[in-house]
Amino acid sequence: MDYKKTLIRLFVILILSPLVVYLFLWAAKLAGSTYEMSHGETWIIWLLMAIVINLSIIKKARANNKMVV
Repeated sequence: MDYKKTLIRLFVILILSPLVVYLFLWAAKLAGSTYEMSHGETWIIWLLMAIVINLSIIKKARANNKMVV
């Protein structure tokens, strides 16, 4: 197992996940909705988005017959 590659991928995913969350909130604001989240809700959504992004990267890698570890 390549620890350096795994840690880099983890940091990238943890940086991408809040960007995705705020992109959705921004799109909702453009549609006229307003959302306010507490720190706990933000933390849970951040972790869930990181898991979803990680799973999508792994699924895409398996589709290309390349396993990203």
